[in-house]
Amino acid sequence: MVKLDTLSIVIPVYNEARTIHQILDLLRELELVNGIKKEIILVNDCSTDASAATIRAYAAQHPTMGLRLLEHAVNQGKGAALHTGIREATGDYVIVQDADLEYDPEEYNLLLKPVLKGFANVVFGSRFMGGNPHRILFFWHSIGNAMLTFLSNMFTDLNLTDMETCYKLFRRDIIQGLSLQEKRFGFEPEVTAKVARVPDLKLYEVGISYYGRTYAEGKKIGWRDGFRAIYCIIKYGLLKA
Repeated sequence: MVKLDTLSIVIPVYNEARTIHQILDLLRELELVNGIKKEIILVNDCSTDASAATIRAYAAQHPTMGLRLLEHAVNQGKGAALHTGIREATGDYVIVQDADLEYDPEEYNLLLKPVLKGFANVVFGSRFMGGNPHRILFFWHSIGNAMLTFLSNMFTDLNLTDMETCYKLFRRDIIQGLSLQEKRFGFEPEVTAKVARVPDLKLYEVGISYYGRTYAEGKKIGWRDGFRAIYCIIKYGLLKA
């Protein structure tokens, strides 16, 4: 059994004042397997709402959580927020958590399982495998996700079922050792292409739940991001940029 001391949880935040307390409540109540500690890093990407003030108020109410709030002076994008949070992480492993409620932090323990057993040093949480709940929403989004994952697999020679998943768990030295460039939603294909080239990579996938949001509920990703993802798959896969 591999021993882990701390898991760093990196949360990019942009205009999530209405719901950020809900994800923080879930993280506060979360018990990680084997007593693993949590380092929670929130990166406010120059939100135009009260996200920063809401997080500070929450941190003041729950000082034992040790929340770390980092701020961008100008809006740079989700990828840039992740770059900042990953760079500042100090835990043994790093996981990405969106500020919305589409993913369930209780399932961190599912992703940690192959790590603790010594099988994996990177784990992706797949929304499209296993018997976990999956909200039925947009047909063309599901087709788009499948096509992007298929195209990514062609270039990386991996057999992932969900390249675009938010839940990606990395050993800290692996993710901090990657030179990441994409500042917006191109983060997912770029990090997948680059991690696939890491020597001695032990990549696993586990099934996770997915409680997707509609655009009315705050979903931000759109068709333009799909075209950017294709560009990134080719750039970082074929050209190895």
